[in-house]
Amino acid sequence: MKDMLTTLKERGFIQQLSDEEGTRRYLSGNSSAYIGFDPTAGSLHVGNLVPIMALSHCWRAGHTAIAIVGGATAMVGDPSGKTELRQMLTVEQIEQNIKGLKKQLSTYIEFDSDRAKLLNNGEWLSEFKYIDFLRDIGRCFSVNRMLAAESSRMRLKSGLNFIEFNYMVLQAYDFLRLAQEHDCLLQMGGNDQWGNIVAGIDLIRRVESKEAYGLTFPLLTTSSGAKMGKTASGAVWLDPEWTKPYDYYQFWRNSEDADVRRFLALFTYLPLDEVNRLGALEGEELNEAKKILAFEATRITHGQRAAEEAADWKRNMAEVNFSAARLSKGLAVIDVFSESGMFRSKGEIRRLIQQGGGYLNGEKITDFEYTVTDKDLKNGAAELRAGKKKHFRLVVS
Repeated sequence: MKDMLTTLKERGFIQQLSDEEGTRRYLSGNSSAYIGFDPTAGSLHVGNLVPIMALSHCWRAGHTAIAIVGGATAMVGDPSGKTELRQMLTVEQIEQNIKGLKKQLSTYIEFDSDRAKLLNNGEWLSEFKYIDFLRDIGRCFSVNRMLAAESSRMRLKSGLNFIEFNYMVLQAYDFLRLAQEHDCLLQMGGNDQWGNIVAGIDLIRRVESKEAYGLTFPLLTTSSGAKMGKTASGAVWLDPEWTKPYDYYQFWRNSEDADVRRFLALFTYLPLDEVNRLGALEGEELNEAKKILAFEATRITHGQRAAEEAADWKRNMAEVNFSAARLSKGLAVIDVFSESGMFRSKGEIRRLIQQGGGYLNGEKITDFEYTVTDKDLKNGAAELRAGKKKHFRLVVS
């Protein structure tokens, strides 16, 4: 059986390790690993899935998974990877966001089990007296080293305020607290968290004389360079009220060809042999791999039933209603596409059709002056498609 570190590496989760052999030894036994999630919004999004899935893989392999929801650190704001100050949230906003994050994280890890913990760092950080914290914890940190961290250097030009400067100390203390109370000696996070993780490792060494470990994940982009989890219409959220399961399914279904193997490894639980087989497919066969990716990713986040319904794209197809009287006079196909609301202009639709990307009932539209009539209806509707991604149905009301 493969060790946990090899599994994470082969699936593409690892960017940096503080001590590879030490981490491998640590994960060879019944160990604990933690990741922090600051509740800056009421939902996590696809960009958060790499750490979520890595922690889930650890839990499924028999390790203890600890998720920290940063009720306290969210009030400070992590400067890592940011060029400007985060928006300050109220206590009420943070509490509401925490509820959403707890519900979503429980989809991937069963926190009512003995091997999983969902904790809020507000429970210990909010109780600290300022002078005591400076004396007991702050004295362990070198300002020179903190300023040299990437998260600080990025912000020095635009301005790094004092409250953000403290973020590294608070996150390092979280790691120390987990080491002391939960025997957790591995922190994982995005690659922009490297400086914060190393600070925690150093703090544990100074206070507890123990060796702790850090592991970071790559900050993913798609093959075309787009930020992972972003679309033209905005972020792809994990909350089904923010991003409907059908749209979530379509996000994965429309993955770029070059990303399929990588996404199958990162965002599904499929065995690597199956991932490699599917990722090696080409042409039309690769579309089947994309369907499997979309189904598995949707099933994990939203459940079996939601995945099955989302996969039934005809059932979920958007509808554009026209009156029978209007259809009887004939509808210009450009007007039908335009009233779907999926296009910026009729000029864009003309170019689509001229380039062979418009379809009516599966047949390519060769004339952008084509008129749609009731003869084009099948069972009271006509199906239209723009390229591979935009589908809708003309329905007579």
